[in-house]
Amino acid sequence: MLPPRYDWDGFGFDTRQVHAGEIDEPAHGARIAPIYLSAAYRFDSFAQAEARFTGADEGQLYSRNLNPTHQVAERRIAALEGGSGAIVVGSGQAAITAVLLGLAGSGERIVSTASIYSGTRILFDRTFARLGVASDYVREPRDEAEWDAVIGPDTKAIFVETIPNPKNDLVDVPAIAAIARRHGIPLIVDNTVATPYLVRPLEQGADIVIHSSTKFLSGHGAALSGAIVDGGRFDWAGSPRSFPGLTAPIGHGKPSFVDAYGPRALEAYLRFGIVNDLGAALSPVNSFLLQQGIETLSLRMERHLANAAAVAAWLDAHPAVESVDFAGLPGNPYNDIAVRRYGGHAGSVFAFTVRGGREAAAAFFDSLRLISRMTNIGDVRSMALHPATTTHVSFSAGERARLGIGDGLIRLSIGIETAADIIADLDSALGVVVDLAQG
Repeated sequence: MLPPRYDWDGFGFDTRQVHAGEIDEPAHGARIAPIYLSAAYRFDSFAQAEARFTGADEGQLYSRNLNPTHQVAERRIAALEGGSGAIVVGSGQAAITAVLLGLAGSGERIVSTASIYSGTRILFDRTFARLGVASDYVREPRDEAEWDAVIGPDTKAIFVETIPNPKNDLVDVPAIAAIARRHGIPLIVDNTVATPYLVRPLEQGADIVIHSSTKFLSGHGAALSGAIVDGGRFDWAGSPRSFPGLTAPIGHGKPSFVDAYGPRALEAYLRFGIVNDLGAALSPVNSFLLQQGIETLSLRMERHLANAAAVAAWLDAHPAVESVDFAGLPGNPYNDIAVRRYGGHAGSVFAFTVRGGREAAAAFFDSLRLISRMTNIGDVRSMALHPATTTHVSFSAGERARLGIGDGLIRLSIGIETAADIIADLDSALGVVVDLAQG
């Protein structure tokens, strides 16, 4: 009799999303990883307690930084993204906060593309700014000179999204990775909308990957969670920038995280340092729900991508639609990136603009019946939102104009329902817009 397999290196994506990260459960033979609802764990001895607090023993200590349920999800996500390790936290926002505040401190800066998710922009411009961490923005990511102009000696990281929300203006990760390497700073990529099914940024030169795993990784919309994946390749000690959290001794007479953990240095630093200190812990129940969602990621993404392409093409031909921001459409300014880097796909979160401005957008929005009016994305259910009056309402009119967030813009997150039913709901709602225009 052969024992069950627990090493999934070399297996396909679909196999790893179901099995990677599992461990033997000898007590009862449970096939599904249990939910460990325990805040803390007993120590076997005085010596073991000391070893776990000093890091000599990496066993369970406190669920704020390590939990057996989390470890299954962490190993699975790391396996899918190709990282040296991963950490799950309470939300995608917590993941972004932990990574960037772990690398940049007061008086230092980060640089990002301008069209990232509005909540992330608000985090950077409001909370990070209050803590003394400044943010610079690049509006044309293809322009190397613009990157070079804003990256200075106090810049500690580059942050981008593979598929920005809501404009679907895809990012060429290898090109930006080359800029990051030239400046000796890490490239952090939010891969929430693309997921590792569509693109794996670490394979394209990124150093760290972030997910709001509330979204596509989970897929069911039932629980918040976030994930950080360490690529394990950035040379923290050799960078011209200073990263003391990683390179300075952990404590008196102790090595640095780089010396102690090698390719897992960032993971360990964030887990036992920043994430532990900030208390951005994930509930084991939410971690369990995340694992359940990941098991069907590839199946759901196939339908998300197919439905989104069908809906975008249909919208592009509708007379009540002014424009469609979907990089999968021929003629879109980002279509070449979709073809070269994303297999011709552009995710399933994009925007379109109805003719008639805010009044038409309101009429359309209020006429939806199948598509949910809500603020989430990446759910199995299709969703719609009006960014100018919701996610971007706190932005100035000038900044909304620069970002292309017009009064008629509607963001869609296309679910896995029957495509014809999604289109029928859009058609009915756009019919109201047509009637409004005709008086």
